[in-house]
Amino acid sequence: MYITITVFIILGIGSLFLFNWLMGYKKGNITIDFEERYFNQKEYVEAIKNKLQNEGKEVYYKGNSRFKIDGKNYLLIERNVSMGGVPLQRTILKLKK
Repeated sequence: MYITITVFIILGIGSLFLFNWLMGYKKGNITIDFEERYFNQKEYVEAIKNKLQNEGKEVYYKGNSRFKIDGKNYLLIERNVSMGGVPLQRTILKLKK
């Protein structure tokens, strides 16, 4: 009985960490959710740049899914997530050290 409860607790905590990792919730990462879906890479990059510049950040796209934001290097990771049955395009800009 206690072993079963312990296993469920460990699996629940592990699932939470996995979900957070997949969704890009990590210190230093920038996450952006777009309601509009971008299929064209050039339009997608422009939307990311506009969003970050509106937030007061200095943004430069280096090409090859790499950005320089406020002097730090980031890598673009795109995730398509279903939130309540509605597809959502999640943009994760992962801080590169």
